[in-house]
Amino acid sequence: MSYASLVATLTERIDAERVLTDPSLCLAYGTDASFYRLLPKVVLRLDGLDEVLFAMASCRALGLPFTFRAAGTSLSGQAVSDSVLITLSDKWRGHKVWQQGERISLQPGVIGSDANRYLAPFLRKIGPDPASIDSCKIGGIVANNASGMCCGTAQNSYRTLDTLTVALSDGTVLDTSSPESVAAFRKRRPELLAGLSALRQEVLADDTLSALIRHKYRLKNTTGYALNALVDFEDPIDILAHLMVGSEGTLGFIAEVTYRTVPDHPHKATALLVFADVEQASQAVSALAKTEVSAVELMDGRSLKAVADKPGMPGFVAGLSLDATALLVDCRAESLTGLEAQCQQVMAAMAAFTLSQSVPFSTDPKAQASLWGIRKGLFPAVGAVRETGTTVIIEDVAFPIEELANGVRALQQLFDQHGYHEALLFGHALAGNLHFVFTQGFGSDAEVKRYGAFMDAVAELVAVRFGGSLKAEHGTGRNMAPYVELEWGPAGYQLMQRIKALFDPEGLLNPGVIINPDPAAHLKDLKPLPAADPLVDACIECGFCEVVCPSRTLSLSPRQRIVLYRDLQQRRREGQGTEALAALFEYQGLDTCAATGLCAERCPVGINTGSLVKKLRQDKYRRFEPIARWTAEHFGATTSLVKTGLRLGAAAQAVLGGERLEKLSDGVNRLSGGRTPRWLAEMPKANGAKIQSPLAHFERRVLYMPSCASRVMGQQQGNSEQRSLTDVTLSLLQKAGFDVALPEHLASLCCGMPYDSKGMGELAASKARELEAALWQASEQGRLPVLMDTSPCALRSIEQFEMPLTIFEPASFAMEYLLPHLKVEPLDETVLLHITCSARRMGQSEQLLALAKACAKRVVVPEHIQCCGFAGDKGFSTPELNAASLAPLAEQVPADCKRGFSNSRTCEIGLSRHSGVPYQSLLYLLDDASRP
Repeated sequence: MSYASLVATLTERIDAERVLTDPSLCLAYGTDASFYRLLPKVVLRLDGLDEVLFAMASCRALGLPFTFRAAGTSLSGQAVSDSVLITLSDKWRGHKVWQQGERISLQPGVIGSDANRYLAPFLRKIGPDPASIDSCKIGGIVANNASGMCCGTAQNSYRTLDTLTVALSDGTVLDTSSPESVAAFRKRRPELLAGLSALRQEVLADDTLSALIRHKYRLKNTTGYALNALVDFEDPIDILAHLMVGSEGTLGFIAEVTYRTVPDHPHKATALLVFADVEQASQAVSALAKTEVSAVELMDGRSLKAVADKPGMPGFVAGLSLDATALLVDCRAESLTGLEAQCQQVMAAMAAFTLSQSVPFSTDPKAQASLWGIRKGLFPAVGAVRETGTTVIIEDVAFPIEELANGVRALQQLFDQHGYHEALLFGHALAGNLHFVFTQGFGSDAEVKRYGAFMDAVAELVAVRFGGSLKAEHGTGRNMAPYVELEWGPAGYQLMQRIKALFDPEGLLNPGVIINPDPAAHLKDLKPLPAADPLVDACIECGFCEVVCPSRTLSLSPRQRIVLYRDLQQRRREGQGTEALAALFEYQGLDTCAATGLCAERCPVGINTGSLVKKLRQDKYRRFEPIARWTAEHFGATTSLVKTGLRLGAAAQAVLGGERLEKLSDGVNRLSGGRTPRWLAEMPKANGAKIQSPLAHFERRVLYMPSCASRVMGQQQGNSEQRSLTDVTLSLLQKAGFDVALPEHLASLCCGMPYDSKGMGELAASKARELEAALWQASEQGRLPVLMDTSPCALRSIEQFEMPLTIFEPASFAMEYLLPHLKVEPLDETVLLHITCSARRMGQSEQLLALAKACAKRVVVPEHIQCCGFAGDKGFSTPELNAASLAPLAEQVPADCKRGFSNSRTCEIGLSRHSGVPYQSLLYLLDDASRP
């Protein structure tokens, strides 16, 4: 009854669609990257601090616990709830750079790598550098005191915190950057500040506890609360602020943080040093700690073996013994001279050691990426061998650096004793911080007991035998809560209990996290990962995919789709009712997925959730296969019919106006049950140009393959530029001195993408094979480069073709073939650039940007848009997907900007609609800015 009352109260001030109570949606939104599963009763998606305060007060009034969630990439169970889960909408992405990048203020919804992007022009960055920085958010980075390979203990959130804004459980808000706020807080919460001061005095009076705290924090340590705040600071305001760091949402809500930033040196070099055993490697780490090295990553012999067969690995890796230990060493400096000096200093320090193998320092980005590929490939290596139904667990501990070798040996012995033979060990050696990755099933009591016994042994080894940290950077969560007292002793643990009571006397803030009296809490509420489909069974629900998903604010993210599909399949196997979930999943999971594959680019194990969606769409669209087959076999006639439809639509729009025609179209769509496409005012006219090779005799030759979209579509009404893309492309090629070949039977050719997106794989493959054969013949068996004028067609062709054809999308072709033969003068105008998801997947983002900057003096790439969500024809059938994906666009259009550019014709329709300026192919901009 309390939750019903809560929902009624909340929906008085918060939009109902942002108050989720459907059990399946709560399951989807309630899942995080940990191996724990709690099902929230209510999930909130809140827009601002006022709503957070209102939600907190409403929960307190009813005595209901609540948990805060940022990106949900944390690993220790600190972001799950069986009560009220409070998440943040995209309106929490505010930021401000101060003092030429010396400081930066960030709201909790800012992605970590976005913060660094804002600081990049000043050659600065935030101190914390977690491996998840491209996906995790500032709220989680601060709340977990997350660190990473370079930041150590000197540059983590605790050490680089300048000011913060925090909301406490009673609704009190403190902004430590504001003297007025601080003064008001001192008056309103004197008892809290007095309590913190008293705790500080007790700690200082206890020499043993003070010494323990100082010892613990010379290491990386996120076990329990930041007790070092009690010895590092005197003012209780400072103590409070630093206790919030690493508090995992159990003491209050962090609404904003200001960091003191650190240098981001532009010059970098990477080397790989291999030693015969971990003892020699650890001695080398101690020597390296005395140099100016930026990062030292340790990898044990099992880790090296696990990636030995991966592309780009040095050949000697396969021949290394299991005793071998490698150090991946990074140096960074302001200048090349400084970098060279650092590298020489490192190698001088290594002269006293015998190297088994090595890769010398390199400043080449490709060589560096190859070496870091060893380190980044370790998690996928374990994920690739795990059995379906098991999970991959990543633990992190820290040893005193002088005990690093002994710690590694002891952990390896525990792996063998408890049967974790696949476990890999690696980590941030300068901080004594080791990660170990292993697979674990929780499907039987025996497996749960095995894991429990292993964790007991790890805790005793790390915390007691070596005096290390049980959690170095992943946070305590539920996972390590039962062991906090073991690490800190009764005095330290009681101190933490008193801190919790001071801030949260009612125990409503994220209960069960950090402070948990249940000694078996880490063995309860374990997440099942039931088999669903081989395409996605390897998913561990880390959430790295979410930030790039165009549907994440409209319906579900890739992680959430997999969570619900797993639940759906499990219910089917158990004979449970699935009608409601299946109906929900059809729209949330299938209809609103753009299936672009961007998620695979971010997934540690390369899962493309779009592939699953396409597979599941087969049944949905099977009844349309006869029509689809006819269109594939009569593709020229089909495109002619589409052109006729565009002409009729343009004529109707000229008479009725765009707005009235849209309303009429929407009405027809509703009456047809969503079977008819919607008309958009930004729809282009039909392409009336005749596509033929210009009469010329140049030495340079190219095969031009216009996409079906560019063959059919011209420009939208009202655009001052009315030439079709095919006209512009042919004009550019002639201007650059190219003879142009066209494939025979052009009107019938298609890459197959329209069929593939509907799950009609056989038809899609047939069209791709037909196109490949035509291009092979027309390119003189691959001798001529092939230009495709839209990037989605180029990507699909590259992925599908087997013959050695050289396929280019517009920007890459222009950079390699056109610019050397054109005189380009950048236009004095501001233009928008949209980098399509297909261009991103081909790794051509930088080429698009470089081409745009060569053609215009000011180029704006709107942020927070990884994919436009038009997704072929989704912009017509599911326009809300396009609208949701491009929601941040309009407010980022500069006042002096009149044009936008991209490299996908259908994407440009939606971009034009939601920006208010016409978008065209980037080739139009190049044509305007160039001459022979």
